Amino acid sequence: MKLKQITLENIRSYENQEINFAEGSTLLSGDIGSGKTSILLAVEFALFGLQPGQRGNALLRNGKKEGKVKIVFEIDNDEIIIERTLKKGKTISQDYCSLIINNEKKEMSVTELKGKILELLKYPPEFAKKQNILYKFTVYTPQEEMKQIILEDPETRINTLRHVFGIDKYKRILENVSIITVKLREEKRLKEGMTANLEQNKFNLVSKENELEEKQLNLSSIEKELFRKTEMLKRIQEEKEEISKKIEERNKFQSEIEKTKIMILNKNESVFSNNKTILLIKSQIAELQQIKFDEAQIKHLEQKIIINKQEKEKLSQISLDIGSKINSFNLKIEENKKLEKKISNLEICPTCLQNVDAVYKANVLNKINADEVDIAKQLQILESEKKEINEKLKIINDEIFSGEKQLTDLKILKMKLQDVQEKQNQIKDIEKSNFLLEKDIEMLKQHTDMLTNSVLSLTRFVNLLEIKQKELDDAFREERFADIKVAELKKEIEVFSNQINELKREIEKTESIKNQLNYITNLENWLSKQFISLVSFIEKNVMIKLKTEFSKLFAEWFSVLVSDNNFNVHLSDDFTPIIELSDYEIDYAHLSGGERTAVALAYRLALNQVINSLMSKIKTRDLVILDEPTDGFSEQQLDKMRDIFQQLDVRQLIIVSHEQKIEGFVENVIKFKKENGITKVEG
Repeated sequence: MKLKQITLENIRSYENQEINFAEGSTLLSGDIGSGKTSILLAVEFALFGLQPGQRGNALLRNGKKEGKVKIVFEIDNDEIIIERTLKKGKTISQDYCSLIINNEKKEMSVTELKGKILELLKYPPEFAKKQNILYKFTVYTPQEEMKQIILEDPETRINTLRHVFGIDKYKRILENVSIITVKLREEKRLKEGMTANLEQNKFNLVSKENELEEKQLNLSSIEKELFRKTEMLKRIQEEKEEISKKIEERNKFQSEIEKTKIMILNKNESVFSNNKTILLIKSQIAELQQIKFDEAQIKHLEQKIIINKQEKEKLSQISLDIGSKINSFNLKIEENKKLEKKISNLEICPTCLQNVDAVYKANVLNKINADEVDIAKQLQILESEKKEINEKLKIINDEIFSGEKQLTDLKILKMKLQDVQEKQNQIKDIEKSNFLLEKDIEMLKQHTDMLTNSVLSLTRFVNLLEIKQKELDDAFREERFADIKVAELKKEIEVFSNQINELKREIEKTESIKNQLNYITNLENWLSKQFISLVSFIEKNVMIKLKTEFSKLFAEWFSVLVSDNNFNVHLSDDFTPIIELSDYEIDYAHLSGGERTAVALAYRLALNQVINSLMSKIKTRDLVILDEPTDGFSEQQLDKMRDIFQQLDVRQLIIVSHEQKIEGFVENVIKFKKENGITKVEG
């Protein structure tokens, strides 16, 4: 990785500043508080965003609502640009993130961008949640933090270095193995309980299989018995059906007898009815033969009726004429009354238009009254005549009705007398019918006797049917009993089969659990007795190797920084710096300021080399940033920094220092100046 450019907008003391970085060694120079360290914080923010516990107001310029950092760097010849912004609301938070790789831009969330940067830098994924600890110990560690790790208690220090070296996994492995071992023991106890009944279940399985075999033998025997009883039932049913046919035949004969008896009865009733009819006809003939009938009497009555009808017609015409005259006179009376009323009210003559004289009106009215009196007399005469004619008509109608009734009776009598011969023929026909009926009755009686004999011959089958029915009921009961026994035994066999299958499944499952138990037991023994020892051994060897390499590099860097050959420095097993002078161990707190800085810087450079040698794939191995690495150094120690910079085999070295002498040791210098609270790069 090589830094190329960073742009700051409203970040700490910067309003808008662009800074370019060259390859090789570069010094960020300026007075204390001029904003040099802000560049390093901005680089870290651009790469990884705000760290847990880091507040946005530590970066956003006071009084500003928005700030931005844009960084340009190179990895494997790919140009990468990152933009991050801060926005002030209720709190100051990260607002916008984007990543540009070879001019291809993607907007991302804070988490997505950090993951992508770790991927580009080839940092192990487990460092994603370690607050950029790998970056801090390989690229940029503030001097105060490096001194702090030296002053930490040994356990905290070694745990921190475990994280830095990426070998805290061994400790996590041991912790996880302890948890797994406890879980395995719990699972082992559980499975031991689940397999406790395995042998008993196997014994029960054998017992049930033997019992099932016995039941299957019994089933075969009972099924044979059922078959025998079923065949017997079929035979009895067939015999019963044959008897039923005979009974049915007998019932048909009985039904035929009943029908024949009814036919005989009907024919006897017909003979009896015919005899009664003959007697009645003979009686009618005798009565008709005693009646005296005169043909002339019919003609006399017919002549008399014709005369009466002619008389009736004449009188009806006269009555019609009289009625017409009466109606005419009544109309005349109505006209006279209308005229009388009109003349009484008449004042002017409608013809001559002169006044009508009262005398004239009186004469006219008198004439009308005289006419009315005359009409009334004529009406009275006509009404009297009409009444007399109506009485005559009534008498004639009565005579006509009486004559027609007598004529009808005589004609009926004539017809009856004419029917005597026919009645005598009818008697002969009825007598012939009776003869045939009596012959049929005789034949039907003979048929009845024959059917009765047949019924008597079949009566014995009635009792036989009852016997067969009882046999059938008994056979059905026995067959049903045998069928129930077969069904019950089959059900028992099914239940036993299910129990056996269930036992087999349970045994199979238990044996599987037992296999798992054996596996868990072996695994728990292997983890407890072999794996933990192996991991501890590997961790110990790794730590020994790291400590040896670390201690060697630490001593080399310290010897470069401190020219006093009486000092002997190395690291203890817990990576604590041990400083000895003339065979006496000196406490870190009792060292001079320059010596403490030398210890911290040597520790920092050694740590950087160890990590980069272990993690050769990380892309930050060619970038080192040193923040005030010469704090408290003497002039002689400052001169040693030239050798330090030359011995650091990195592509890009960035140093932050206010020491002007350092300017002569580096290839590039960027100077910062702060005026009115705003930092700018001097041209």
